[in-house]
Amino acid sequence: MSDSQDIIFRNVSKFYGEVLGVNRVDLNLAPGITGLVGPNGSGKTTLMNLMTGLLQPTRGEISILGLPPDRPELLFNRVGYCTQYDSFPRGMNGFQFIYSFLRIHGLVHPQAEDMTWKALEMVGLQDAAKRKVAAYSKGMRQRIKLGQAIAHQPDVLVLDEPLNGLDPMARAEIIDLFKRLSEKGKHVIVSSHILHELDVISDQVVMLSNGYIVAEGDIHGVREEMTDVPMQILVRCDKPAMLASRIFQEDHAVEAQMHSDGQGLLLRTRDADSFFLLMNRMVTQEGLRVESVAPADDDVHSVYLYLIGNQGGSSS
Repeated sequence: MSDSQDIIFRNVSKFYGEVLGVNRVDLNLAPGITGLVGPNGSGKTTLMNLMTGLLQPTRGEISILGLPPDRPELLFNRVGYCTQYDSFPRGMNGFQFIYSFLRIHGLVHPQAEDMTWKALEMVGLQDAAKRKVAAYSKGMRQRIKLGQAIAHQPDVLVLDEPLNGLDPMARAEIIDLFKRLSEKGKHVIVSSHILHELDVISDQVVMLSNGYIVAEGDIHGVREEMTDVPMQILVRCDKPAMLASRIFQEDHAVEAQMHSDGQGLLLRTRDADSFFLLMNRMVTQEGLRVESVAPADDDVHSVYLYLIGNQGGSSS
């Protein structure tokens, strides 16, 4: 396999008996923030478990920064994993939860203690360090799991629904942490149902459905490649009826709906470039006054629905 700084999957499949986990996965993930998108049952958790060496593929090859997934003793030092499930040793406080993990890594006391406090600071739990984890709120438990995942300063962070249970301020702080880590050249793999936040933070997205990858890449690039799917555009202007008439005359639209206040329209077009050229001509030649123009579906959630429809499942 190629670049030792990448996460690489080559024709990877994982079956649980006769049940499909993921099938024929080909990926090459460079450093940065990667969003994993898909409903329950799409294969997100299986893919994450394969990345961390917790599962081995039924077939195909995986390389994590040049390391094979069947060497967990090597991956352990390079990968941090934050699962969506709570599992804490009975009676431990937040400090002990991270500190004991670092001691298992083989770190001696002074270094382990220093790195524990650094991790607690990064996730904003210094003041709650000596409180029992069992008494933490859902959001605090999410953050202490994340603190443990980053404590040993791994190069790859695999984070399964890390934003669940966080209030808006805590989510903003954790998203900022993800960005800082990615700027240091780390891989940050994030799955989330809060799709508009994946829009904001992800350098690329991987969309899964029923165990298959249905799209991969920069979300706007994915949308642009979907030439058979009409793009929805919101236009606020002073003459929406005239604009709608012209775009149908020139065959740029497949549908147009007037806004209830008569000051705009929502249109669907398979030729957005031609529409924008037409609108520019109307502005300069016919005095059309445009307040705003914005894609109505240029985001992860809309693109995913285009690709797979309203599919769901029971597990992931």
